[in-house]
Amino acid sequence: MHGLGNDFMMVDLISQPVTLNPKLIKELSDRRFGIGFDQLLTVRPPARPDSDFRYTIYNADGSEAEQCGNGARCFLGFVRDEGLTTKSTIRLETSNGNITCKLGKDGNVTVDMGKPALQPGKVPFVADSPQINYQLSLGPEYPDTFSISALNVGNPHAVITVPAVDSAPVLEAGPLVERHPRFPEGVNVGFMEVVSRKKIRLRVFERGVGETRACGSGACAAVVAGILQGVLDDTVDVELTGGHLSISWGGDNDTIKMTGPACRVYEGRLQI
Repeated sequence: MHGLGNDFMMVDLISQPVTLNPKLIKELSDRRFGIGFDQLLTVRPPARPDSDFRYTIYNADGSEAEQCGNGARCFLGFVRDEGLTTKSTIRLETSNGNITCKLGKDGNVTVDMGKPALQPGKVPFVADSPQINYQLSLGPEYPDTFSISALNVGNPHAVITVPAVDSAPVLEAGPLVERHPRFPEGVNVGFMEVVSRKKIRLRVFERGVGETRACGSGACAAVVAGILQGVLDDTVDVELTGGHLSISWGGDNDTIKMTGPACRVYEGRLQI
């Protein structure tokens, strides 16, 4: 499946037993010798009675991720297609809290991504005090110092505002920010171009994956950062390489709402 070109291998671990490990996931993610995907998503039974499923996410390098917004939309489509539920609204357990997904009449899926965490310790990000923007030096490998926003929307994100995403140093600076020592658990890196108060363009270098055509949690992080900076309204159209998402956030203690499509590409059987 894919959400705006952010592609996923979906695995049902409720009706079949499968043992996954980082080596196998990395082999399967290879686009020439394996299946090819940005993330592998698994459907598991919930541990809590107030949840419908447990949602686990593995990056292409075999590491586990805490959250994936595009994947959550695909998750709802997958479990309905597979007959694992008939509900149009489901509650998912993740390693970093619960999220809710709702299927709209237009076929798009809205995900309640929860509240953003802005305290440095909750990102996590090494800083003396919380700020809207931080200065981040990349060291001798890259001479520029970036002004970034650091926040957690289920997983850690750094958002960098750039004049134009087409010329942004995504592949040069992205890996250096991703593994910067001030982000002890690594970070997803978003490069945001503000088009207007209601629209941004975004490219994301994802932790453990590289640049992807879309990143739902990255879109959420960018909009929250822009609202905190005072340059965006509370509902924003986010143009990614793979398409558009609508992100809404009312500020303060409000949760982030993300709306967009989820598409099935094909299904198959694999002997492991």
